[in-house]
Amino acid sequence: MNADKALWGGRFHEKPSSLFTRFSQSISFDWRLYHQDIQGSIAHARMLEKIGIIDSKESEEIQSALSEISHQIEQGQFQWSMEHEDVHMNIEYALTQKTKAGLKLHTARSRNDQIATTMRMWVKEEVQKIFNLLCRLQAILIQWAEKHLDLVIPGYTHLQRAQPVSIAHQILAYVEMLERDKEKFLACYKSADVLILGSGALAGSSLPLDREYVAKLLGFSKVSENSMDGVSDRDFVLDFLYGGASLGIHLSRFAEDMVLWSSSEFGFLELPDSFASGSSLMPNKKNPDIFELIRGKASRLIANLNRLCILLKSLPLTYNRDLQEDKEPLFDSADTIESSLEILIAMIPELKIKRANCLERARDPLLFATDITDWLVQRQIPFREAHHKIGELIGYCEKNSILLSEAPESVLSRIHPDLPKVWKELFDPQKSLDRKKTIGAPNPNFVRQRIAHWKEQLKTTYTL
Repeated sequence: MNADKALWGGRFHEKPSSLFTRFSQSISFDWRLYHQDIQGSIAHARMLEKIGIIDSKESEEIQSALSEISHQIEQGQFQWSMEHEDVHMNIEYALTQKTKAGLKLHTARSRNDQIATTMRMWVKEEVQKIFNLLCRLQAILIQWAEKHLDLVIPGYTHLQRAQPVSIAHQILAYVEMLERDKEKFLACYKSADVLILGSGALAGSSLPLDREYVAKLLGFSKVSENSMDGVSDRDFVLDFLYGGASLGIHLSRFAEDMVLWSSSEFGFLELPDSFASGSSLMPNKKNPDIFELIRGKASRLIANLNRLCILLKSLPLTYNRDLQEDKEPLFDSADTIESSLEILIAMIPELKIKRANCLERARDPLLFATDITDWLVQRQIPFREAHHKIGELIGYCEKNSILLSEAPESVLSRIHPDLPKVWKELFDPQKSLDRKKTIGAPNPNFVRQRIAHWKEQLKTTYTL
């Protein structure tokens, strides 16, 4: 039998139009699934041997030929053909050129369940890579936070100075965000960890396939329970893209803080020369290009999620060729996530905190207005009344062009008779942090405990 006909079937009497071939091909991007496709095919061959569809000699020939093809691909010696559309048909065609037994491999298998299985294997492996990169980035941030444990900076709301916080506390906020991203990718791993192979085109098979055996060979924890859902389900890709969009948003927020911190107006941070650029016109410039690019790449990750949501909307059961469009956003998101995490892991240890500038900004007297209000509340003055009194005091200082910390004793004593005695110590940044008693606050003891928690948790090497 002619190998081309064996792959595509005898229904058609004319070759596909070259325009059809170019428009419908996916080999230009799905070739990167080759390793998973070959693994899946080897497992399928072993199962076909187990149930007596092929004999041991045929199984051995198929597995040996597939291993040869894998080696050729890895060595760059494999010739991908657009005429065979995708990675699956390219590999199967090459297999049939090496052994006639390859003509039996597609028994009880459709490209519908084949691609669904292959993609799930790829996503599981990619999640493992990303999870490990996230752990590494968390570890880098924790080291950075520990290095500047007691350094105080202004915290901001509405981009206005608000209250004193430690720089470590702010850095650890991003460790918390990354932990939530890890949880999203773990959920993605779970949703991908289902074997679809054996579902056929949509209705399973009349042959006695041993799907549990294949699941064990390929490392899946369970087997799909509905063949129609199995071949059309792309929720695991949605989960991956949602995890990527969430991570992109978090990395973008971190990048924006770093852009602000490295600006002349903030002056908290000095960028390393090796991760910054200059201006083609202005010799004074040192630009935070990496952080700006990471901030920008969040748009790709969000768009890729949107793209698949729109693609899946209103698709009837079961497989439709529209689903070929699921791979490019998946691959693009994976590449974007990995490159962003890798460059942050390399760059963050090179960032230099400008301690003197941080300390100077943290002495802004207005940062302590809430501390003063709390002091009054502790003296049984109702909060709203205390809030109003301190607001009036700030207005008085602004009107008279004096710092809040330099308010006259005569004015302070009218607010509370004991206030002048403690006034100066209420403006101490470290004491302000020490006074914070709620769990999750920037009290140095709480921050140390959280750093210890993360360091202990990240000792584990995660294998999903």
